[in-house]
Amino acid sequence: MQLLQRVWKSINKSDILIITALIWFLGKFIRYVFPPLFESLQVSYSVSTTMLGWTFSAFLFAYALVQFPSGVWSDSFGSVPVISAGILLASVTTMVLFLEVPFVGFVVIMVILGASTGVHKTSAVQLLSKIYSSSRGRALGVFDTFGTFGGVVAPIAIVVAASIPVPIPGWRILLLTTGLFGLLCAIIFRLIVPQNLKRMELSILTEKNHTSSTQPVHTEQRDDSSAAMSESSPRSSVEWRSYVKLFENKNFVLFVIISLLFSFTYYGMVSFLPLYLTEEGSVSSAIAGMLYSIVFVASIAQIVSGELSDKLGALPVISGALGLATISMTIFILATDSNLWVLTMSVFALGLGVHGFRPVRAVYLMKTLPDQLSAGGFGIVRTLLMLAGAISPGIVGTLSDVSTFRTAFWVLTSSVLLSTVLSLYLLYISKDSNPSQMGSDPQKFK
Repeated sequence: MQLLQRVWKSINKSDILIITALIWFLGKFIRYVFPPLFESLQVSYSVSTTMLGWTFSAFLFAYALVQFPSGVWSDSFGSVPVISAGILLASVTTMVLFLEVPFVGFVVIMVILGASTGVHKTSAVQLLSKIYSSSRGRALGVFDTFGTFGGVVAPIAIVVAASIPVPIPGWRILLLTTGLFGLLCAIIFRLIVPQNLKRMELSILTEKNHTSSTQPVHTEQRDDSSAAMSESSPRSSVEWRSYVKLFENKNFVLFVIISLLFSFTYYGMVSFLPLYLTEEGSVSSAIAGMLYSIVFVASIAQIVSGELSDKLGALPVISGALGLATISMTIFILATDSNLWVLTMSVFALGLGVHGFRPVRAVYLMKTLPDQLSAGGFGIVRTLLMLAGAISPGIVGTLSDVSTFRTAFWVLTSSVLLSTVLSLYLLYISKDSNPSQMGSDPQKFK
């Protein structure tokens, strides 16, 4: 009986994290379900690969452009309404693709999907960082891991849907089911999160009043109470100039540069890793696909790195993850013509490094940005990251044409190496290497 009570208490405490991460899983699923469908979409719409490629670029471009606005909306109105509106719009739009719309309509739908799924992460990171302030790294690690597995599941779901004996394309049924599931998530999120925020606020404040005459309230309780009140109370509007002033802080600018360099490497690597292996290495397409999947399987590192950031601080973990990515990518390139075992281990280590960095990046930003600018500031950084990631595949493709894929991947390695060096420098000059001091200096953004 006591075991059941502990399990229920744990679930009740984590329900906001679970439903928010599940929506992120759905958003990533929607993003990655379309590239494997290109062949089917070509048949349905009789369009070229170039047209489909640019359509998906429009999706990503819309995704990038909403990062900052969604952060501003979250700072002004709270994360809950922004997340709710995003998943509701994405779900309804996905279900429309069950119908046979013209190609122009398909392009418009893709743009709407990019924008509606794009508002989630910036707002969700703000919400989770405040609600789980004492275990921020662990919460964001779980959140990002959920999202990554959305990309793992999408190709499998397409294969399963294609095997269903129905008179219409299986992928249309898959998208309809995805939209219905999204509506269910939107309803659950809207019902659970505001209610639990109020419950958390009432519970902690009641305990605070009860114990104020005998003993002080723990810092963790005060933080959680403030988080609940900040998310359940009306917001005041934030001036746009306040976000511009963030770039007057040298440490913030340096960290943005570190993140941009990483994003350039990451998106270039994940876009061309299978093709690099088949053209530069001596592996088949099937083996290349297997190695590619290992990169995403290694995303389990996000939970570990998030946990470590809670104990050691964000910057030491960031420097370690980037260093592992740099070393692993170097070995990967040198071992391209080596035995499969070395190649596999280097790819897995590369996956650990790149995925280990991503949630801790959010941890660092949310601990150093002022509370009233946290979502908008994070949105600015994510916009820049997405734009850097968008140009990376084009540069890698161009370098592979004028030279070789190996040359292109050495450029990617140089980028992540520079980000590692800069992160070590930031660790050296920053007080944030001490987890108890991280983000505790209220003067640094004034």
